Amino acid sequence: MNEKELFKGILNSMPYPIVYVDLEHIIRFMNNAAVYHYSTERGHGSLIGQSIFKCHGENKSREMITRIVERFKTDAKEKFLQVNDRNLRVYITPVKNDKNKLIGYYERFENNFAIDITEKNKGGQ
Repeated sequence: MNEKELFKGILNSMPYPIVYVDLEHIIRFMNNAAVYHYSTERGHGSLIGQSIFKCHGENKSREMITRIVERFKTDAKEKFLQVNDRNLRVYITPVKNDKNKLIGYYERFENNFAIDITEKNKGGQ
């Protein structure tokens, strides 16, 4: 098994959408959950090779994503975007190469329930 197959298998095993986007804001990879969410449920069709702004078309979203990606050049911390209509937290995370150069970013979703469990378990409960 090569690295590409391995990483693709790992990302496809994730139950939440993960969308990788290059610095030109072109979608280069979607895991199976993302394909289902954006293509099947939301009706966007195939988004690979398309601009991320095809599904985040509003000016406010465009401005926010562009601003965050610019910040990634100096601040490599994941940023919280929003809680979506399914009560999932949406984050945008920088991706850097071996030379620590920003090469893109990915959008990932997280179930709020997992956060609630963590918060309830603080203090050994």
